[in-house]
Amino acid sequence: MPAKRIPTSETQEALTAAELEPMTPTEEKKEDNNGKTELKKELGLVEGIAIILGIIIGSGIFISPKGVLKETGSVGMSLVVWVLCGFLSMIGALCYAELGTSIPKSGGDYAYINTAFGSLPSFLFLWVANLIFVPTTNAIMGLTFAKYVIQPFFPECELPNSAVRLLAALAICFLTFINCWNVRLTTRLQNCFMVTKVGALCIVILAGLVTICMGNTQNFENSFEGTKTDPGSIAVSFYSGIFSYAGWNYLNFMTEELKNPFVNLPRAIYISLPLVTLVYVLANVGYLAVLTPTEMLASDAIAVTMADKLFPYCSWIMPILVAVSAFGGLSVHIMTSSRLCFVGARQGHFPDCLALINYKCNTPTPSLFFLGCFSLLYLCTTDIYSLIEYSSFVESLFILISIAGLLFMRWQRPNMIRPIRVNLLIPCAFFLICGFLVFLPLYVRPWEVGMGILITVSGIPAYFLFVYPQNKPALIRKLLDILTVGTQQLFLSVQGDD
Repeated sequence: MPAKRIPTSETQEALTAAELEPMTPTEEKKEDNNGKTELKKELGLVEGIAIILGIIIGSGIFISPKGVLKETGSVGMSLVVWVLCGFLSMIGALCYAELGTSIPKSGGDYAYINTAFGSLPSFLFLWVANLIFVPTTNAIMGLTFAKYVIQPFFPECELPNSAVRLLAALAICFLTFINCWNVRLTTRLQNCFMVTKVGALCIVILAGLVTICMGNTQNFENSFEGTKTDPGSIAVSFYSGIFSYAGWNYLNFMTEELKNPFVNLPRAIYISLPLVTLVYVLANVGYLAVLTPTEMLASDAIAVTMADKLFPYCSWIMPILVAVSAFGGLSVHIMTSSRLCFVGARQGHFPDCLALINYKCNTPTPSLFFLGCFSLLYLCTTDIYSLIEYSSFVESLFILISIAGLLFMRWQRPNMIRPIRVNLLIPCAFFLICGFLVFLPLYVRPWEVGMGILITVSGIPAYFLFVYPQNKPALIRKLLDILTVGTQQLFLSVQGDD
């Protein structure tokens, strides 16, 4: 059965499934897909929980404690920030449970902003997501993986940046390929990675609790001494903490691939977030029980420094566990974030070639390849903390807009079907907190914030040049047609069936 063709000019013809080689038996579509080329509903509750935990428990908990402690100035306040970040993520997840079940479309924030405010704001989200915080997060996870892998080989000297970048690039390329090949394989690998992540954190937590039980509590004495009271610094400290919790809304990007999303989406959120908050707070207690604040601030690999201090003869185990944890987080982030690019292209906000699906694997191969290439560009720096601040501001800004959309639709569309309807105080509180996090760092980190705003605003002329016009210039149409046909041929991809 020939697949649909992407509309092209008369001189260019799209590659159809009939022109390609037949599928092997293992690659045939399932009967419940009726032979259609589309993203399959293969994710249940367990896979949904694994995706959320897999994204959240990645690299952040092994690098962010240093950033939180640096900006808060004290042990006690840093733990308070970790608890508040978990609470903030929980109430945010409740809001997104309403949005995800009221607007059951893949794309997460993109779909919600588009429904509430229209085409231009949703395009700006898509623009900045694919230019800043999606590839930046991939780069952060890749660099964290690389640094922990290389750390044991350079115990007494600075890590070579070229080696770190090369290993991070290899990780991004390999996982992009795996995600292009098979979604189910990716989710199965994610389940295996979860064991390693939990194992690494269990070592940190148990080691800390044993240290405390032995009476070593001196790091917690006068725990609030030196606390910074500057609101801007407190807001920046939340960025590092929130980065570690980032991913609580990423299952919303894959709603169309989730079985029974009205039930499984909120359940996955309710189970995952409290568990993550508990684990993160205990992990920070474990770090602070073994390491002094000075030792934490001096380390670029806190878990490894902790293992070196407690288990000098087998400390090599910790870098491996952390590296695998970051590797797993990177894998699932690549999978979920590519759906954002795919959905945006399907709506006409990105080139049609990014909305194509590999006809054999039923995966959005072109969008995965596009984001993989863009992620590699952010490896030009190995300063992880600057990347965190750079991406967190922009992501917080659009989360703020999504929650504004929820409140706006409550007012404009009171009769809209809402399988989950949270108390109005919850989105109002979350909106005010996000506003605090977005606007207070303006004078503390003006460069990062300014660049984020500049890149966001740069999407406006791009929208009016390439998206808004109904009749695009003939040259642009011809170039897009050539790009679409080339992408179909290169990635064996066709347009998905409606």
